[in-house]
Amino acid sequence: MIHRIDPDGVFSLPDLVSQISVPAGLNLAFISGQVAWDEEGRVVGEGDHTAQAAQVARRVDRLLDALGAQRQDIVKETIYVVDYEPHLVPGILDALHGAPPPSSTLVGVAQLFAPEFLIEVEYVVALPDRTQGVAR
Repeated sequence: MIHRIDPDGVFSLPDLVSQISVPAGLNLAFISGQVAWDEEGRVVGEGDHTAQAAQVARRVDRLLDALGAQRQDIVKETIYVVDYEPHLVPGILDALHGAPPPSSTLVGVAQLFAPEFLIEVEYVVALPDRTQGVAR
């Protein structure tokens, strides 16, 4: 069984994507790719990689809270960056990371699902306790 979670307060497209999937029997959660949407589905930081990364971090904090987890519980992140250039990395990682930083992969891409989005990040999270934080 897989628990699929779409927490309140995080804009979502529940008929298309589950924000969080938690397979039964695993102490892991998988968070779908996060983009710079606000609570109403408006783009934050259009044209600004760092501002979009900061909005992604705010979204993931809400999703982690729904799991009873924190940033230090992030095991792995994959960051997709439109118009990638090396000088963008410090701003993006500073906006996304807490301490300690997770294992990470950054991939430059031509585009994401909508042209206004410059950053998308997906996560794998270690759950602090399987019996807590999983909405049913």
